Amino acid sequence: MHGSNQSGVSEFLLLGISESPEQQRILFWMFLSMYLVTVVGSVLIILAISFDPRLHTPMYFFLANLSFTDLFFVTNTIPKMLVSLQSQNKAISYAGCLTQLYFLVSLVALDNLILATMAYDRYVAICRPLHYTTAMSPGLCILLLILCWALSVLYGLFLTLFMTKVTFCGSRKIHYIFCEMYVLLRLACSNTQVNHTVLIATGSFIFLAPLGFMIMSYVCIVRAILRIPSASSKYKAFSTCASHLAVVSLFYGTLCMVYLQPLQSYSMKDSVATVMYAVVTPMMNPFIYSLRNKDMHGALGRLLLGKAFQRLT
Repeated sequence: MHGSNQSGVSEFLLLGISESPEQQRILFWMFLSMYLVTVVGSVLIILAISFDPRLHTPMYFFLANLSFTDLFFVTNTIPKMLVSLQSQNKAISYAGCLTQLYFLVSLVALDNLILATMAYDRYVAICRPLHYTTAMSPGLCILLLILCWALSVLYGLFLTLFMTKVTFCGSRKIHYIFCEMYVLLRLACSNTQVNHTVLIATGSFIFLAPLGFMIMSYVCIVRAILRIPSASSKYKAFSTCASHLAVVSLFYGTLCMVYLQPLQSYSMKDSVATVMYAVVTPMMNPFIYSLRNKDMHGALGRLLLGKAFQRLT
């Protein structure tokens, strides 16, 4: 990737959401706290699942990979954001900006595809329980994960290569906290209609198709749960899906607010929505998936307290 684009721009300035020194200090400590919480939470979930044989199931296999994606995702954006908020050097090179953009796009897509795979896992577990062991074999789980990674990498590469064709000849100031697709397109002085059309078309495939699949999966899941005669069994079946539904709602709610709209209408409120899916959602995922999950409670207790936890239980 070249150090500058065809218009000669070699760097951008990440000015952040606010240029007020007082507000920047508040934002710095807020984002640092959120980053540390996300890192600790994601690492704990990955370690708990890795070291507890009880959690070596398809659902927790995909949850560990979702936590790894969240960890990678926030590390791609927040450290540079913290440097820009704390120091006077707010510059990011053209190549660095596109690199950050590539990982941002790829990891958001990967998050989305893993969530769709987890919905399929819940569908098989509840609607086809007798076939679960064969339908969600370790080999198939690994194959599904490889497919998720491959599609995400290609999607990120495709959009980033399209961005290299955009000409920047005006302002280099990004009034934002990281290099984001819509923000860069707003700075372009060349025609970005093709980029926007490609963004909508590919986004509809990589995001709306999995969303449609998840909706159909949960329609079948709800129907299957309603046919269960026991109220306690219904509650148990639904509780295995509640965390996934909460994460999907948070993820897609903030994502749709940002990207399913014309480029010209992009504003500061959409910057706040982007912070939601880029920072808040990864931070909330460990809490959502472990809050009411007894298996995760036990695994985390054994990981952190060891034999002391076993004596307590």
